[in-house]
Amino acid sequence: ETVLCIRGGGGHGSDETINAYSHMPHSNIRFYVVFLSTPGAGHPMKPHRLSLTHSLVLHYGLYKKMMVFKPYKASQHDMCRFHSEDYIDFLQKVSPNNMQGFTKSLNAFNVGDDCPVFPGLFEFCSRYTGASLQGATQLNHKICDIAINWAGGLHHAKKFEASGFCYVNDIVISILELLKYHPRVLYIDIDIHHGDGVQEAFYLTDRVMTVSFHKYGNYFFPGTGDMYEVGAESGRYYCLNVPLRDGIDDQSYRHLFQPVIKQVVDFYQPTCVVLQCGADSLGCDRLGCFNLSIRGHGDCVEFVKSFKIPLLVLGGGGYTVRNVARCWYVYHFTAQFTINHQKRKIENQNSRQYLEQIRQTVFESLKMLNHAPSVQIHDVPSDLLSYERPDETFKTHLCTLQQDCKKKKKVKNGGKEIIYCTFLHYVSI
Repeated sequence: ETVLCIRGGGGHGSDETINAYSHMPHSNIRFYVVFLSTPGAGHPMKPHRLSLTHSLVLHYGLYKKMMVFKPYKASQHDMCRFHSEDYIDFLQKVSPNNMQGFTKSLNAFNVGDDCPVFPGLFEFCSRYTGASLQGATQLNHKICDIAINWAGGLHHAKKFEASGFCYVNDIVISILELLKYHPRVLYIDIDIHHGDGVQEAFYLTDRVMTVSFHKYGNYFFPGTGDMYEVGAESGRYYCLNVPLRDGIDDQSYRHLFQPVIKQVVDFYQPTCVVLQCGADSLGCDRLGCFNLSIRGHGDCVEFVKSFKIPLLVLGGGGYTVRNVARCWYVYHFTAQFTINHQKRKIENQNSRQYLEQIRQTVFESLKMLNHAPSVQIHDVPSDLLSYERPDETFKTHLCTLQQDCKKKKKVKNGGKEIIYCTFLHYVSI
């Protein structure tokens, strides 16, 4: 169980740089790697890919540039900043040996098929969520410029249930922590699947802008992410979706990604960015249908880093294990080495006219933004990463089904009525 810390030179003000993919000067990079003795080898998210990523780092000698220490373990309190107490309590108690006694809960919390129970489930959730939280806290205190946790990025998990191989939404929890210090957080998702859990969480606020590039249509999971899902109430137009068709290649993806993200950054002026880097958008992924190369995928990360805004980089999907490890390794460490990935050619169904239509629709939505929303000055809440926390203190931050939350909203979205809960009372934002 390790957390790896990579520091580029002497941090701020240093001319020394790490041999990183982007050669970003004056950067201080933290790289978290989470291992468990029981990683749930049968789970579709294939935690073994994290070990392979770390092996590449070790075997190329990059560990010499790292500090190794134990990761923070997220507690139930930490997870309940977003999730309901009942759901997190269930995750902590259920195991393969006793799941027969949790039949009702398994159905209620959507745990079973896509989200199976495996040995060490809660431990794994605690580790990857804790690493993401630790990265967010260090960004808040300007200890680093970039924090990386490949075990994180589980963007489908909802407040009351698991979804799409995701149990605890470390992204939402980390963004809530970032909002203590940052007036505006930009979330970018380049996983092939729509980042529905994060979008749903922040659908009603302008404090977080969500941008997702994903496959949409033909009943592709999760079935959300149409370009006309733009947010609601104070969050209207602060949600951008870029729905793509099968077979998109590097050139087409770049043609959309770079101008869209540049416009978003110019309009929204985020003070921190969270980037979900699901590798299932690579060509030859078992569950994917895009034609992106490792280089094309990495170009997205490089472009986001070029803005030199504090950045939390997270993993996500990716189901061809060797390709995922190569991809995540390459993002930051290919200055000297060459790594190839398995390729498969799929017909690019994204015509020039279709891509231009998406661009124009996205740009029209951006014109509706009130540029960078301001935030009133307030006292900064205490840091989440304290190891002794009285229960009563955190109960004031919880919003569960059992509590009468006056900020619940019912919003019709794509024909469905979804109950949202704004987070304005979680972190005093």
